[in-house]
Amino acid sequence: MIVLLLFLVLGGGFGGGQLQPVTLQFWGTFDDLSFYDSAISAFERTYPNVKIIYKQIPFEDYEKELVNSFAAGAGPDIWLMHNTWLPKHADKIQPLPQEVLEGEKTPLFTIKEFQDQFLDVTLADLTQDGQIYALPVYVDTLGLYYNKDLFNTAGIASPPATWDEFNNDVKKLTTIDQRGNIVRSGAAIGTADNINRSTDILTLLMLQSGVRMTDSEHRSATFSRQVEGQNVGETALQYYTNFADSAKSIYAWNNQQHYSIDAFTEGNVAMMFNYSHQIKTLRSKSARFNFGIAPVPQISETPVAVNFANYWAPTVSKQSKNPVIAWKFLVYLSSAPGAAPYVNTASRPSARRDLIEQQRNDSDLGVFAVQALSARSWYQIDNSAIETIFADAIGNVNFGRMSARDALEAAENQVNVLMARARGGSF
Repeated sequence: MIVLLLFLVLGGGFGGGQLQPVTLQFWGTFDDLSFYDSAISAFERTYPNVKIIYKQIPFEDYEKELVNSFAAGAGPDIWLMHNTWLPKHADKIQPLPQEVLEGEKTPLFTIKEFQDQFLDVTLADLTQDGQIYALPVYVDTLGLYYNKDLFNTAGIASPPATWDEFNNDVKKLTTIDQRGNIVRSGAAIGTADNINRSTDILTLLMLQSGVRMTDSEHRSATFSRQVEGQNVGETALQYYTNFADSAKSIYAWNNQQHYSIDAFTEGNVAMMFNYSHQIKTLRSKSARFNFGIAPVPQISETPVAVNFANYWAPTVSKQSKNPVIAWKFLVYLSSAPGAAPYVNTASRPSARRDLIEQQRNDSDLGVFAVQALSARSWYQIDNSAIETIFADAIGNVNFGRMSARDALEAAENQVNVLMARARGGSF
C-alpha cells in the first residue's frame, strides 16, 4: 500500500533532487470525475508537483478513441480498461514494476499483495505471467432484480435461490392471454436484442454449468465441447432460449416485448438480471417503484456459487513518460483509503476484500459485494465481437435457423477465427 508521506525521486521527469511538474492524463468512460475527486486531491496534496486531469469519453467512442490516440503517440498516461481487454490491449500497457525501484525499500505493489487484497476474479483478469497490468477499484456482478408487488400478489414470499425455483416462479408470474400474447412476463430472459446484458446472462449459465470456455492455454474456444460426457454448453443455451419458446412450460418472453429495463419499470416483467449501476437508472425512471435485489439463482446440486463479473480497472499506458508516478497514484487509488471514497461516491461494490466486509449489509450493494467473492469471467480475445457472436447464437435458436448444438458450434468456430487472427495464424 502506498504511503503518502514523503516526496520521492522517481525518474521519468523526476530527477536531480528537485521534482519537476508532471501532468498525468487519465481517461475513462462511465466514471464521473466526482468519483475520483477525493483520491486525486489526496494524491496531489502529497505530490503538489503532480496534476491529474481526468477526461470522460462516451462509451460508444471510448475504445476507438483510445486506440487512435495510442496509434498517434498521444495516448493518456492512465486509462480505464474493461476486465476482458487484457488479451487485445496488453501491448498498450506498462505493467506495474515488480522490482525495487531506486529510492524505494520495497516494490510498489507485489503479486502477493494483489492476491491478498483483491478478489480472485481480478487476479485472473488483470495479471499475466507474474505481471500486474491493472489495479481494480470495484467489481460488479449480475444480480436478480425483482418486482416486490408482483411477487406479493402472486403469493411468492422470497426471490428464487435456484434455477428450479426460478422456473416455478416464472410460471406463476407469467400471464398469457387467449390469443397467446404475453400480458405480463415472469422474467426478461430468452432473447438477445430486447434484453439488456443478454449475452452476460447466457455466459453466467454456461459458467455455472461447468462449461470450459477456452482451453488451458487460451488458444481456442471450447464452450461447445462436452464436460464429463455432458453437453453442458448446449444445455445452457437451450435452457436460456426455452424462455422464448411458446411450446415450453417456462415460456415468458419474446422479441415483441419492450426492452427489458423499460418493461421492468413499467411493471410488465417481474424479474430482470442486471448490474448494480442500474439501481440509479431504475429509481430515476420511477421513484416509487417497489423492487428488490437478490443473488442470481444457482444450480441446485452445485455446492459452489458462480457469479459473473463485469468491471473496469485503471492501468498505465506504455506511452506514459511518467509510469512510476502514474502507478503510484493507482496503488493509492486501489488502497482502502483511496478506494473507499470511490465506491461510496460511485455506489459500486468494492474489489477489495476488506471493503466488501463493510458493504456486506448495504441495502443496495450488499448482494453485489458478496457475489463478487465468487465472481468469474473468461478469456475473451475481443469482447465486443464475442458479444455479437453470442447474440447471434441466441437469435439463431430463437428463430429456428439452427439447433442449440449447431448454433453453439458455429459460435465457437467464429471465436476460434478471432483467436487465430489475433495470433497472426489461420484457423
